[in-house]
Amino acid sequence: MNRKDKNEQEFGRYAYEGLDRIMHEKARLGILTSLSTHREGLLFNQLKDFCSLSDGNLSRHIQALEESGLVEVWKGFHRKRPQTLCRITPAGLERFQAYLHELEKVIRDAANVDKKASSHDKTMTERLATT
Repeated sequence: MNRKDKNEQEFGRYAYEGLDRIMHEKARLGILTSLSTHREGLLFNQLKDFCSLSDGNLSRHIQALEESGLVEVWKGFHRKRPQTLCRITPAGLERFQAYLHELEKVIRDAANVDKKASSHDKTMTERLATT
């Protein structure tokens, strides 16, 4: 492979276009992970406990995820007490799985960089030793 072909192949290699900004935030990642492992949905307080978030913080993140079509929210009453149920949407689950797939690419690339760096360091050390 000539240098031009290699440069074209490498262009944008580490852009990771599949890392969706709406999900790429610690609290939202936790919310989506919780909801994807509880497909029937979670009550607001359960989700708050799982993700260690305050009421206000969780509300704001849920609102952003709902506006993006990733989660759906139902409000109702149980024994005269207000209840909020949050659930990941089918489209949200699909997008979240694609996001996780992209994260796996990042991890693989980072692991390969470690191997390449070790090999490169060894080669450079050998070259310096012979000069």
